[in-house]
Amino acid sequence: MATTPQKLTAVTETSRRSFLTTASAAAFSFTIVPRHVLGGAGFIAPSEKVNLAGIGAGGMGGGDIATHARNGANVVALCDVDETRAAGSFAAFPKARRYKDFREMLDKEAKNIDAVSVGTPDHIHAVASMAAIRAGKHVYCQKPLTHTLHECRELTKAAHVAGVATQMGNQGHASEGSRLTNEWIQAGVIGEVREVHVWSDRAGRLWKQGIGRPTDTPPIPRTLDWNLWLGPIQERPYHSAYCPSNWRGWWDFGTGAMGDMGCHIIDHPVWALGLGTPTSVEARSTLDGSVLADNKPNTETFPIASIIAYEFPARGSLPPVRMTWYEGGLMPPTPAQMPAGKKLIDNGVLYVGSKGVMHHGSHGGMPEVWPAGLQEAARAVPKTMTRSPGHYEEWLLACKGGPRPISNFDYAGPLTEIVLLGVLALRAPGTRIEWDNAAMKVKNAPELDRFVHTEYRKGWTL
Repeated sequence: MATTPQKLTAVTETSRRSFLTTASAAAFSFTIVPRHVLGGAGFIAPSEKVNLAGIGAGGMGGGDIATHARNGANVVALCDVDETRAAGSFAAFPKARRYKDFREMLDKEAKNIDAVSVGTPDHIHAVASMAAIRAGKHVYCQKPLTHTLHECRELTKAAHVAGVATQMGNQGHASEGSRLTNEWIQAGVIGEVREVHVWSDRAGRLWKQGIGRPTDTPPIPRTLDWNLWLGPIQERPYHSAYCPSNWRGWWDFGTGAMGDMGCHIIDHPVWALGLGTPTSVEARSTLDGSVLADNKPNTETFPIASIIAYEFPARGSLPPVRMTWYEGGLMPPTPAQMPAGKKLIDNGVLYVGSKGVMHHGSHGGMPEVWPAGLQEAARAVPKTMTRSPGHYEEWLLACKGGPRPISNFDYAGPLTEIVLLGVLALRAPGTRIEWDNAAMKVKNAPELDRFVHTEYRKGWTL
């Protein structure tokens, strides 16, 4: 049985900004509303099973499906274009009906599915999630929410109007560390924050970047449907350089290190500081490992190393913030306030305040403050935010009629847009991109608007 979608008004820029600014302070009650209050023949009582379908059953997608099942979801259907990649999920859920095309699955299983978990490469996120939303299904989607800015805006609107339960896979949003970060920042433990540094070591370490398209054409594995793996992306010959696991470094399929880790790392300063939409973004990058420069970008893969600077405007009484992203082995300098021998970890956030600094790791790691005299003040800050029962648990409770997950698409959509603006800046290193958020256009470099969304292959729609 599926929860009847609630019709809501379209997302406005004011509501988007308001949600980003106030979500951190919102009470997060997990009291389940009784059936007689919500009503409706399609309502799922908390004691009932949620019938789940998985789109992308290997890798992280398979892990998500297994976690949903451990939390009580009933896995009734699995979809994956690669039988070898999905073999573990197929073995774990032998009764689940199998598909290769998610469109066929959603059509044939319409009456059997309540919710869908999407764990595909980035370029499939939007088309799969949108199809599920249009079918009235609750959606869990891995990060980043979409591959392009246009997809992100449209998917956010559609989910909001449909009223289905949504959650993006930035697991650290539910952590204790993320709540302490919000509480300490907003209590003024490190003072006024105008500068934030965020970084990741993923670029070039887990997949190759700065390379060209392969010229050889090996045979397509027998267990892979290459045409469906490409989905809406323009056709090209199969190669193992893309599939199954190296797609993140390719412009056509992934969103680089920023897309892979930005939603985990940038999430926390965006949340704690209520950053909203940046006014400008500018990137510096290197294609060959040399010094950062305004290089002409590689049209196939992301650069080897980059620095991306965001400028966020003042928000009420809060000052403007400059947030700088580092990748490919680049990192900010260790602040003088940190004790001798203490180093910044490989993926993390550094907040620079008027009184001191705060540092934490990816996925909502536990924050630390310096100089040491601030630690007592941090410990004295009251815990004003209700704690989460767990990232995956939030979504399943929402599918049963409980409260909205904190990283629902109304929050995750604007967050992903910030991430994707950084990706857009990498298309034109050295260009200070001035972003018109309402029109979704680059004010000063209209030639970049073609990357706000890419043309789909015939037969594919959002």
